[in-house]
Amino acid sequence: MITRRRFLDTLAVGTAGLAVASTAKSYAQIMGSNGRLNFAVIGLNGRAYAHLSSLKANKDTVRIAHVCDVDSNILKKFADSTQREMGYAPATGKDFREILQLKDVDAVTIAAPDHWHTPMAIAGLQAGKHVYVEKPCSHNPAEGALLVQAQKKYGKLVQMGTQQRSSPHSIEIVDKIHGGLIGNAYFAKAWYSNVRKSIGVGKEAPVPPQLDWDLWQGPAPRRAYKDNVQPYNWHWFRIYGTGETLNNGTHEVDVCRWALGVDYPQKITSSGGRYQFKDDWQFYDTLVTSFDYGDKVITWEGKSCQGMKYYGRDRGSVIMGTTGSVLIDRDGYEVYDLKGNKTSEFKTGKATSSADLTGRDSMTDLHFTNFIAGIQKGEKLNAPVAVGNVAVTMLQLSNVAWEVSRELHLDQKDGKIQNDPKAMEMWGREYEKGWAPHL
Repeated sequence: MITRRRFLDTLAVGTAGLAVASTAKSYAQIMGSNGRLNFAVIGLNGRAYAHLSSLKANKDTVRIAHVCDVDSNILKKFADSTQREMGYAPATGKDFREILQLKDVDAVTIAAPDHWHTPMAIAGLQAGKHVYVEKPCSHNPAEGALLVQAQKKYGKLVQMGTQQRSSPHSIEIVDKIHGGLIGNAYFAKAWYSNVRKSIGVGKEAPVPPQLDWDLWQGPAPRRAYKDNVQPYNWHWFRIYGTGETLNNGTHEVDVCRWALGVDYPQKITSSGGRYQFKDDWQFYDTLVTSFDYGDKVITWEGKSCQGMKYYGRDRGSVIMGTTGSVLIDRDGYEVYDLKGNKTSEFKTGKATSSADLTGRDSMTDLHFTNFIAGIQKGEKLNAPVAVGNVAVTMLQLSNVAWEVSRELHLDQKDGKIQNDPKAMEMWGREYEKGWAPHL
């Protein structure tokens, strides 16, 4: 994050800024008459459309006052969709910092690339906004810890977008597991399978006229624009993304640790590689990780480019105990006895797919409902950042274990790597000068 002085100094003060402020004033008057919360949606490609859908599902209590993206084409497309879906036009802007200075904005939702999540969320907290931030809540473990501290310091709510925490059937079955449904639950397996294509070898190219490449990079060290990074493939570059483990594993591993009732493990081992294609993709396309708690264990298996399903599903979690097992995914759950015979099941009636990169669903609607109720009524959040950050940090450390090719031993209080200075160097990251997040 930029320093507080620079944060204020870099705000636009010209005609565009005045126009945003003027529009915001009219929204403030509207909110004053109906009590709805004013939201700003930041980072508008892909997952932001699920935010739009879920805010629409909660339209009696919220209004989308502002939408923001550094790509003017993406911005216009999303603003037009918002007008169609909500029945009114939101104010639009390129620089999120301008929006954070508006007094009438109550909450922001962040669906920008991973390297922006923590810096943007902390800036939102410092500006007095409640924050809904997509998973992963951070780009690296140091950022996640800083965001948790920032939430405590500034006192606003931060909900992380692990929406399965708000799924009624997931809440129900995890409660039953905690109640002894399968005896002592001690092993959980999470997986994800997809058939992603090669991203090729990028070429340096002129920055597209609609894109503010400098602001897109923000806290990341500056690099020349290449034609295979934005708007989606940044996931597979270490400087911006966090790989499939954080892109999708966050959801299922979070369910596993929730069901087992565990936080940071004692040990992490991780192995895999980039096997399917030879291209610019900097992470593995296949990764197998073990999180060892001594008396319990979680495994994660991510396959980005091989669609073989487990248990007939391309993603999910199975929780095993001393008297049975439970298979959980976004579409329901199945209960099995110790011999693997199905004894009961629940189905939502709607099937999801790992190929869906937007993820509009009732779980996300309910996750936003919970966030809004937390702001308006003090309802307990289902995925507060202090809880969500545990799975995020675990999976970031699985990336570190893969990078250094050895077992990591952790302090179970905070997840920090023990007796391995080289691995601990990867706890944080390098920032563009003046953009490091701070309290």
